Formats: sequence, structure tokens, C-alpha cells
Amino acid sequence: MKIAIASDHAGFGYKAELIGHLQSLGHEVQDYGTDSDYPVDYPDAIRPAAEAVADGRADAGIVLGGSGNGEAIVANKISGIRCAVVWNEKSARFAKEHNDANVISIGQRMVTEKEAVALVDAWLGAAFEGGRHLRRIEKIEGGG
Repeated sequence: MKIAIASDHAGFGYKAELIGHLQSLGHEVQDYGTDSDYPVDYPDAIRPAAEAVADGRADAGIVLGGSGNGEAIVANKISGIRCAVVWNEKSARFAKEHNDANVISIGQRMVTEKEAVALVDAWLGAAFEGGRHLRRIEKIEGGG
């Protein structure tokens, strides 16, 4: 799987760990920055990562920030992106199972690095359930 990843300065600390973890699982990772904890405007890194998912250059995406909220807002501005802020394994699983989230957003100030890895694993290990959830996804996308 090709996974786009991006962070701002507040999420940069977990990015390298997540990239290494994803690569160890056999995923190809596309890093859209940032490359340090020097303050940056998060849309500059998050938008290109979300666009990569939306246009098919990546199969999924992970965005990181301080809380994850701003990053999710930016990602969700891109047509075709369903980005969920995740904070525990259940929220990560539900993001995929119920919302078919193709991007997740993690707040480095909200979870430990170990928890961030577990969130990614829970999301990647989950599958969209379809059924009643599909009807809701269609409404989100404007088709229902």
C-alpha cells in the first residue's frame, strides 16, 4: 500500500517513527514534510498529502499535528477525502469501519508515540463495513 504522510512542526516528532513502522510492514511511504520542528503553516504540508490520496498517487494518508484538528480540517477540504481525527484504537477502527476514512489525523500532543503506532495499526487493520454506513458515506459525498 502507498501511504502519504505529512505533519506540521507540532507533529513532526512522531513522523519518522511512523514512517519506519509503516515501511517495516511493507508499505511504501510518501513523505510530504515537514522536515523539522521549525514552525510552519500546516496546510503547506497537509494539503499535498491529501491531494495525493484524492488523485490516487497514494492509497491512504496519515497527517500529524499538535491536536490533529487543523490537519483534519485541511485534509477534508480536498474532494474525495474522508479524514478522521483518531485518539484511541476504537476511534481509529471506527474511522475505517464506519466512515471509510482514507486519511487519519493524529495529535502528537494528545497521544504517546506508542499509542500513535497502535492507532495506525488499528486503522490499517480495519475494513469498511458497508451496509448502513455506505448510505451515510454516499450522503457525505453528495450522492444521497
